[in-house]
Amino acid sequence: MNTSKDLIVRYSQNPVLSARNVPYPSSLTFNAGVIRYENRYLMVFRNDHGHDGQGRFAGTNIGLASSKDGIAWTVEPKPILAEESVRVELKRMMGHHYTPDFVKRIYDPRLTVIEGRIYMCFAVDTAHGICGGVATTEDFQKFTWLSVSVPDNRNMVLFPRRISGKYVRYERPLPVYMRDNPEDFPIWCADSSDLVYWGRNKPVLGVDQVPYANSKIGPAAPPIETPRGWLVTIHAVHRDLNRRLKGWEPKGWFKTYYAGLMLVDLNDPSHIIGFMRRPLLTPEMDYELEGFRGSVIFPCGLILEDSGEVKLYYGAADTSVALATAHVDDLIAACEPLS
Repeated sequence: MNTSKDLIVRYSQNPVLSARNVPYPSSLTFNAGVIRYENRYLMVFRNDHGHDGQGRFAGTNIGLASSKDGIAWTVEPKPILAEESVRVELKRMMGHHYTPDFVKRIYDPRLTVIEGRIYMCFAVDTAHGICGGVATTEDFQKFTWLSVSVPDNRNMVLFPRRISGKYVRYERPLPVYMRDNPEDFPIWCADSSDLVYWGRNKPVLGVDQVPYANSKIGPAAPPIETPRGWLVTIHAVHRDLNRRLKGWEPKGWFKTYYAGLMLVDLNDPSHIIGFMRRPLLTPEMDYELEGFRGSVIFPCGLILEDSGEVKLYYGAADTSVALATAHVDDLIAACEPLS
């Protein structure tokens, strides 16, 4: 499955961030949220550290990096969110339901600016399952946690403005019952008046609607707004047990992750009006094919520049952060109308 070479171009010096750029213990640095804010670029990234060589890690924290051009990044000297700070905040939110071993890790942050304020979505592994959450911050030093979902849900991304007066997010629940394939995870949307209480859930896209996927799909980078609609990236997985890929999975790694693209209605994010029927990005480069989990492309940040250039940041092989660029008009044109 090849993408058009003229549509999107990888940065020639990829990856733009990897473990060697981090001034504290780091094994894998990937799946980062990126925004442009107050004349600079900001990135929050997942940092897995203390790899034992057998696929296990001592822990996971969240780091912060900044850049003047979105290409060269400087990492802050310490993580901004470590496991202990997450435990403290969840204890405050959950009261007597909290136990010391409740939180396992926080990871996969996504950033969105809404009405001048920074919001972060994240995944958190708990004793009861995987939850998705929303927090806000002014300085990346103190976070106010707004909501945590019930298990199992993750890959949450916020739209950068209210729609019909409501905050809106995409999310990826993990249903397993009544599914022919237990990993046929879909994309849903929900809205909220206050970013705390979420509801009016609607399905958006299922695996069966993605020609290049036969397993789970999910939200990727937070959407960007265009006159034609919201431009939305997805991740989509194809599983082939006859094709063993490079990676640390003890039983073998057989999943290829693609970046996908769709266009949705400005007033109804559950309504898809255009879809790119081939992958936007397919794993091809060494840094995408080889790593902790090879053949993985996971979009996590999307920046629309004033020139019309779109910067797409993505996790590569669950190991590093890479960059590709395209023009917004070309991306819109690639989304074929749905009949």
